[in-house]
Amino acid sequence: MNAQRNLGISDTSLTKSLEKLSSGYRINKAADDTAGLSISRSMRGEIAGAKQAASNVTQANSMLQVAEGGLDQVNSMLVRLRELATQAASANTTSTGRDSIGSEADQLVSEIDRIVNSTKYSGSSLIDGSFGTTSNTSTGWDDVANVYSLSLDSDAAAGVYNITAGTSAAGVLQMTMATNGMTQVKTLNDGDNSIDFTSFGVSFSTTEAFDADALFANGTGAGAMTIAASSTSATFQVGSANDSDNRLSVTIGDANAVQIGTSAHAGGVSQLGSTGDLRLNTAANAQTAISVLDEAINDISTIRGNIGAYQNRLSYASANLATMIENTQAAESVISDVDMAAEMTSFTKNQILMQAGTAMLAQANNVPQQILSLFR
Repeated sequence: MNAQRNLGISDTSLTKSLEKLSSGYRINKAADDTAGLSISRSMRGEIAGAKQAASNVTQANSMLQVAEGGLDQVNSMLVRLRELATQAASANTTSTGRDSIGSEADQLVSEIDRIVNSTKYSGSSLIDGSFGTTSNTSTGWDDVANVYSLSLDSDAAAGVYNITAGTSAAGVLQMTMATNGMTQVKTLNDGDNSIDFTSFGVSFSTTEAFDADALFANGTGAGAMTIAASSTSATFQVGSANDSDNRLSVTIGDANAVQIGTSAHAGGVSQLGSTGDLRLNTAANAQTAISVLDEAINDISTIRGNIGAYQNRLSYASANLATMIENTQAAESVISDVDMAAEMTSFTKNQILMQAGTAMLAQANNVPQQILSLFR
């Protein structure tokens, strides 16, 4: 019985060694290490999330490269337009020549808009000013709870946002946005007409300047007040956790011909050509066009510069994720993976004990046979 008991112990140890050596894990079930199992599984979740975040970063970088490629062509056409405007501004160009120049300018302006509107990534427009933009309006105010409930239905900032307002002092309005476990508090003073919840990538504006005293007159909210919620940036998940530090908001400017160069002239580049204020039919008009085109080129360069900055930031985010994944996997391995050398030593020892135990059990069973021989 003693030999059988020890043989059972050796068999159990050998089975455990086989399990660990065959799986490669020190922890195969909760009974092996309860705390270690909880920690390692949590770390595996972080690793899986970080790997997907790394994929998100790569795709975001590819998307920005598509946008930058479209802007590069727009920039080339603006340079050509400036060349045409410079030619039209010279006295050696005839009226007929300016008409031909204007026709080409019209076509280039149309092509700018076509490229801007057709530059997309997975169906999403990138450089027409609509990227990551959505809006919704709430006209109702809960007088009892002092809460606006706004719903944004875009990919950039989808979700229902509860905005709670409460006064902290005369002439001051505090608004708190909370959703998905995140909270941000912003303070507005009388006369303010916008508020930006940067943690959520959502901004708000009112139809008129805030008047905190009027809003909470007699302890009730002003139901007629209108708040418009809008998001002007797309948010990428670049980490595994659910907080603002694990997200990156990207904004891409509007490259439509009517938008670029507007600071130099109210008409914008879209007015170049045979119609509008900025025609190339006279030297004076062409001279004005040069200034607008210079500003338009600067606008496109600014948009491209922002994209380049985002791409550089994403590159660092990608490198950080790669390092984090490597180090976290190493840490998880220390907890969950088996020491193959040590376990193989234990396995060999248990094999020897099994063989010896089996032999000794056979010998123990032979002892009674020797006693029986006395009766023969």
